[in-house]
Amino acid sequence: MSNIELIIEEKAADIGNFLVGRLLPFRGKRAVGPFVFIDHMGPAKLAEHQNLDVPPHPHIGLSTLTYLFEGSIFHRDSLGSAMEIQPGAVNWMTAGKGVVHSERTPEYLRTSDTSLHGFQIWVGLPKELEQMEPEFHHTEASEIPVWEESGVQYKLIAGEAFGNKSPVPVYSKLFFIEIKNKEKNKINIGEHLFGEVAMYVLEGTVNLEGNEFGSKQLLVAKNATLCEFEMNENATVYLFGGEPFPEERYIFWNFVNSDRDVIEQAKLDWHDQNLSAFPKVIGDEDEYVALPKAILKHR
Repeated sequence: MSNIELIIEEKAADIGNFLVGRLLPFRGKRAVGPFVFIDHMGPAKLAEHQNLDVPPHPHIGLSTLTYLFEGSIFHRDSLGSAMEIQPGAVNWMTAGKGVVHSERTPEYLRTSDTSLHGFQIWVGLPKELEQMEPEFHHTEASEIPVWEESGVQYKLIAGEAFGNKSPVPVYSKLFFIEIKNKEKNKINIGEHLFGEVAMYVLEGTVNLEGNEFGSKQLLVAKNATLCEFEMNENATVYLFGGEPFPEERYIFWNFVNSDRDVIEQAKLDWHDQNLSAFPKVIGDEDEYVALPKAILKHR
């Protein structure tokens, strides 16, 4: 019997003068564990006139995780954080009751040809923490646990697995794992996983249940504890997963919450530019992304 519940194909989405491949949410699968949103950015070659510019925009009820393979993004937010994220590091911003941030090509690279490639991820918060105070944490690449077993390299980018724990301060039981190899290997790691799991093949191919899979697909398993596959030469895969929340998470635009009324209030607050709910991004105050055309229930 197959352990593949679903195969999700990347679909193009625009995040502000830049196209990405969206993997989650999907009509047949709104979340994998606490992961409610996964975008695969690039790989893209950006000329001077193609700088990444995502102006200030709001979030509630989630943590954002940015992880790059190539390139650089400069993050600013309404907490006063100003941080360049480079390949292998983790930007982890928890929105809680509300935060605003922008993502742009750093100033020193804006007149150069650059590359950009990575993941942008949203992780839902447990119900009791959805209204917590916002926070920002940056974890350098050198702080992320990396180890090798039988010629296979593992990296625990966030969460807990294999008896290791990433320093990224997550708020629920989850894992985000990179696996790389040079020679063909069988991988049987289900005993180290829990909850739900999805696999993304970034480079190379994997063999699973007699079929070969490559990039541009998210493979969702029925049972994380049965996670077993074969990696062909020079492959790189990522595993996303963990314990799902007991309550459904609703998503409207950049807002995630288990309570639709909280989302409705956030829509009003952003539409009205209520600075007590959504302060300005320090150092990037001159523009913002307007609320998409939508019915505001209380108007």
